[in-house]
Amino acid sequence: MVKYGLHKVSPLLDWTETEIWDCIRRKRPPYNALHDKGFPSIGCAPCSRAVQPGDGERAGRWWWERSDLRECGLHPRREVGR
Repeated sequence: MVKYGLHKVSPLLDWTETEIWDCIRRKRPPYNALHDKGFPSIGCAPCSRAVQPGDGERAGRWWWERSDLRECGLHPRREVGR
């Protein structure tokens, strides 16, 4: 996908969460220990918190913002060149 002049590549796009964790358990790569503490989606410290059982996996991201404006400073809000 090309948006804002960026090319985004997601090699795990077609993997399920179960497939990802099976691979992690099998191959044992380093991963963020916050995943084991209830953080399914991790960003910067102020933008992330643990989620409660039954919450969506990204419920802990940008939790204080309005739902239509939830973005981190890593993502531009305007198109490049404008």
